[in-house]
Amino acid sequence: MGFSVRFARFVHAGGVSFGVVEGESGAGAKGLTIAEIGSLPFEQVRFTGQRWALADVRLLAPIFSSKVIGVGRNYADHAAELGNEVPKEPLIFIKPSTSVIGPNDAIRIPPQSQQVEHEAELAVVIGATGARRVDRAGAQRAIFGYTVGNDVTARDLQRSDPQWTRAKGFDSFCPIGPWIETDLDVSDLEVRCEVGRNPDEMEVRQLGRTKDMVFDVPTLVSYVSHVMTLLPGDIILTGTPAGVSQIVSGETVMVSVQGIGELRNPVVSLD
Repeated sequence: MGFSVRFARFVHAGGVSFGVVEGESGAGAKGLTIAEIGSLPFEQVRFTGQRWALADVRLLAPIFSSKVIGVGRNYADHAAELGNEVPKEPLIFIKPSTSVIGPNDAIRIPPQSQQVEHEAELAVVIGATGARRVDRAGAQRAIFGYTVGNDVTARDLQRSDPQWTRAKGFDSFCPIGPWIETDLDVSDLEVRCEVGRNPDEMEVRQLGRTKDMVFDVPTLVSYVSHVMTLLPGDIILTGTPAGVSQIVSGETVMVSVQGIGELRNPVVSLD
């Protein structure tokens, strides 16, 4: 694309649209606007002429995904904190598309679990060409952009089940957002998670850098593409740094990735 664009999907008085977020990064919602486009983000951008203050619309998960691919133990410190070895090749799993929610949507704690945890992650969004059996260079070309993800996990079920589908796949267990940043050097970015009951008193739980990934982004995209075809809009969650911990009803989880933005989600109980 040659320059950075922030694509979002949002609800406004006339319905649901994709749009381009305008304004200086870090300005906060009050300083940003969103310009509606009459196309998918992957297509040639066509502005409709409609524009809103970002604070006056509700952001949704920024893209439709046929699947979300998670990567386990891709930070050595996280593998160690759970008593696991660093894998010799990427350890991948699937989160269903029904687990995806957007900014400010509630993470819902299911009654089946007594230990639901946050996992702050950089998320990769696959572009219009998709990816099938690509090398590293092809993987780079296949990437449309990046967003923020939270690989919410029922840790007790992950330990008890022989595979991770149930632990990772509950509805609301994949917050994504706030938008897609299309041009970003992700080789060394801060990944942070804060949790708290008061927005003014958030506790930092996770603080890592993408340079500490065991397998970098092009390696992950290439590896996954040799297992399954990646379609436009598919998401790869690139792993989480150390510091994962339990979240409970009444708290808010804020995940941020440097250069992209913040993803906030309240936590509620299904009981």
